[in-house]
Amino acid sequence: MADIIALLLPFFGLILIGYIAARATGQPAEALGWMNTFIVYVALPALFFRLVSRTPIEQLTRVDFILGEILATYLVFTAIFLIGYLLRRHSFADSTIQAFAGAYGNIGYMGPGLALLAFGEAAAVPVALIVCFENATHFIVAPAMMAIAGGDRRPALLVLRDIVGKVLLHPFILSTALGFCVAALGVTPPAPVQQLVDYLAQAAAPCALFAMGVTLALRPVRRIPVEITYIALFKLILLPLTTWLVLSSIGDFEPVWISSAMLLSALPTATNVFVISQHYGVWQERASASILIVTLASVFTLPLVLYVIQAGLLPPHLLP
Repeated sequence: MADIIALLLPFFGLILIGYIAARATGQPAEALGWMNTFIVYVALPALFFRLVSRTPIEQLTRVDFILGEILATYLVFTAIFLIGYLLRRHSFADSTIQAFAGAYGNIGYMGPGLALLAFGEAAAVPVALIVCFENATHFIVAPAMMAIAGGDRRPALLVLRDIVGKVLLHPFILSTALGFCVAALGVTPPAPVQQLVDYLAQAAAPCALFAMGVTLALRPVRRIPVEITYIALFKLILLPLTTWLVLSSIGDFEPVWISSAMLLSALPTATNVFVISQHYGVWQERASASILIVTLASVFTLPLVLYVIQAGLLPPHLLP
């Protein structure tokens, strides 16, 4: 357990440093704009390109793994949505944001660096596939659900065009697709290009975690939502368990693939959930509070999840 805590300490330490820096300097939220641009449009795409382009193409076509991981995520998403909409009688839009808070993890900012440190280079492929395809799915589901809720009153064709554009032109998707092409063709970029990509990729995790801490500091908790009790439970405990259950039942995956998927499922709520809530003017304050509280709770739950994974307490294959 001490090794696991030592593994996680730099990650949460960078978040804490960002939080303290934001509190101490009093910089406005706008000051974070260029760093976020660098992270989303340069550093993380470089990381995903590096991971995918150096992987044998046959490992990149595991459709069963992709579908299984997304199925697990949206089983939890659906459960939280139904709790909010049917049991607690919240609006369709509010229930959608709650569902994202419990199913949309910080896989882009925290996932690659943590998984590679915990499981080595063998985790590169499943992490890249999860980040790419799960984000793409969220980009589709969020505007579609809000259109159904009535939060987006544009014509259906405009909504559809917006969805397609966000999916096809997102830097994560483009960089991963380019990595697929390089892997499929078996070409090797020139050494200076590889060195530049490596430099940018190495900056992704530190910058992303620092920016995450700043973002949390700039959104103080003014109201703790009652829903946080089951949102945190689903996000930090039930989602990784559901991911393990689905993947260990449907396919013959390498244990490190299942471990990587479980770890990414156990990450705290993505700050993108607040971005979605703010964009549609729905559940904003409580979304911000949920992100902060779930992130704080993950300080205690992530070591437990990693311990369960590394101790081999859950078999990678449930069916013979």
